[in-house]
Amino acid sequence: MANSGCEVHRFDPSIKSAHVQEGRHLWYHRLSIDWRDPNPAIAAHKLHSNTKKLGTVLNEFGHQKIDVLKADVESAEWKILENLILEDVVEQIGQLVFEVHIHWPGFEVSGNDSAVVRYWYSLLRELELKDFRLFHTYKDLSKPQMFLKKEAFNASSCYTLSWVNTRWK
Repeated sequence: MANSGCEVHRFDPSIKSAHVQEGRHLWYHRLSIDWRDPNPAIAAHKLHSNTKKLGTVLNEFGHQKIDVLKADVESAEWKILENLILEDVVEQIGQLVFEVHIHWPGFEVSGNDSAVVRYWYSLLRELELKDFRLFHTYKDLSKPQMFLKKEAFNASSCYTLSWVNTRWK
């Protein structure tokens, strides 16, 4: 995408430098997207000092919209998606491509299996209500066949779901 002239920002908390520009349109940032901004007064949050909400990142970078957001946030996707919806950041996104993990509920998601599935469904339904339409799914068959810590035949613990915002301008 960067080679085609699109401005691309990649977030990876494991890179050595805080911000690296590679080429005219590609930046790497030592940062990961989270569902909360760290509070330096809370000791546990100091461990997450390289994490920020996407809305915070957009404000800091001076961006108003994201044409395409592709994210693999290692089981934090459900809470991040909830934050994007609650703070109306999702409406600033043209296409949303999320890798979702369903082998366990995810970070700070609790309850029995039915409650977890209802929570997941409620987020997907909110996307639909905000006029996002699912246009592509990919089932990663190289991943374990698990669903909420149980083996599941012909399933995968990891799917890539792609939506388009039909209100996008």
